[in-house]
This record gives sequence, structure tokens and C-alpha cells, in this order.
Amino acid sequence: MFGPNANIDEAKWSLWTGTAILLFFVAISAAADLLPLCPLPFRDAPFLLPSWEHPLGTNDLGRDILTSLVYAGRVSIIVGIAAAVASVFIGTTVGLFAGYLRGAWGEFFTGIIDAVLLIPVLPLLAVLAGYLGQSVINIVLVIACIGWCPTARAVRARVLQLRETQFVEALAALGFSPVRIVFFHLLPNVSEIVSAKFVLAAAGAMVSEASLSFLGFGDPGMPSWGKMIHYAFHRGGFSNGIWNWYAPPGACITLCATGFVLLGLYRERKSESGSENIFHT
Repeated sequence: MFGPNANIDEAKWSLWTGTAILLFFVAISAAADLLPLCPLPFRDAPFLLPSWEHPLGTNDLGRDILTSLVYAGRVSIIVGIAAAVASVFIGTTVGLFAGYLRGAWGEFFTGIIDAVLLIPVLPLLAVLAGYLGQSVINIVLVIACIGWCPTARAVRARVLQLRETQFVEALAALGFSPVRIVFFHLLPNVSEIVSAKFVLAAAGAMVSEASLSFLGFGDPGMPSWGKMIHYAFHRGGFSNGIWNWYAPPGACITLCATGFVLLGLYRERKSESGSENIFHT
């Protein structure tokens, strides 16, 4: 348990467990049309208890909760991954320039990171989502515009170390432009950090989307797990103790986020183990 291979075994456990969780949800969501589920337009009596016909019962409209849960997973997973891609792209770009550039430009990019980090996240997300409108694309853009700071801060910290190496100084002395140095020589050396922050950003994006949907800012035409909890809260699911309506989407959000976090922990350990090799050419 406390031997030299303990960290390696723990990292592998995080990798395989996180991968298994995410593959399960991705496979179920992708194969939803092939599963023996009730058709989405089909309606039965409302508030039916779990049974063989409806394993999770029905909601206030008489729709099968299990069917809604499976199809809602598509939206939640897509939003999480899309928002993570956008936020990591922004964070990596800002972090690279904030760490490499000196003088006024370096202070400018660093100031942007510090300013956004001081803003309360959820209230700003709610304001932006309410202003831009209720759509999946707007939700992705809002989450990306706020969620890039952790990636930028981590990338900046690594680049601050790399820019002092003789290799980077030699590139600058040879007349290489800052853009070429940043994207062709520094970016490959922060790939481990970027990959770790991506999976963690996906987990945060899923939770953020669920929070916005629960508050009523989600796309009403694209039901997600957060939207299911929203409907359960406002249509008597919580007050009447209908656990089979609100507990399953909450459990799915928790499990998916846990899967991403486990992968993120694995990538962070890989990044730490390779941190001694400061520069890769």
C-alpha cells in the first residue's frame, strides 16, 4: 500500500475507472436509438412508479423517465466536451503568451487572468446565459468564456519556467518570432498540462451546464440532465418525494463528472512525473 509502486497503481486505477465510467455513458447515449426504450413522444399515465414497463416510472407528462434520461445524456456530454475544448483553447493561448511575453504585454495577459479569476462564476454565468438567450450554443460559449482561467494559470506557470531555459533564449537570439516560439516550441511542452486541464474542464462544464439548466437558463428544446432536475423541482418531483424523477439525472451528472476528474488526476500525475524533463525538442 505504501510501497514505491503505490502512486503508479493509484494512477492506473484512476485511468481505468474513469475510462470505464465515461465509456459506459458515451456508449449508452450513442446507442440510444438502438435500445429497447419507449418512444419519446409516447405518453402513459403521469407519476407511475417504477415497473418492468417503465423502469424509472413516468414524469408529470406521462413520459418514460428512463428514455428521457438516456437522450438527455447526449446533450450533457456534448455540452461538457464542447465547452471544455473551447475553454482549454482560450486558456492555453492566453497562458502561453502571459508566461512568455515580458513587459507590458505579459502584464496585460496576466492581468486578464487575475481579473476573471476574481469574478463570481455562477452569478456571471447566469447573467450571460440570460442575456444571450437559452440555447445550447450560448451555454457552451458562456461556460468557455468563464472556464478558461484554471488552464491559463497552469500553462503560464509552466511557461515561466521554460522561458528561462537556454534553448528558448537561443531561439530568441536567433530571431525567431514570439508566435513561433510559443506555438512551435513551448506548446508541445505543456501538452500534459493541457490534457489534464481538458478533462477537468469537461467535468466542470457538465456541472455548470446542470446548474444553469436547473436555474432555468438551459435550452428548453434540448433536455439535459440538469433540465430534468429543473422540471422535477418545479413540477412536484421534490415536494412529492418522487426520487425516481430527480435522483437518476443527479447520479448521472455525479458519475460523469467523477469519470472526468479521475482521468484528470491520472493526467496530472503523468504531468508531475515528467516535469523533470523540462524541455522536449
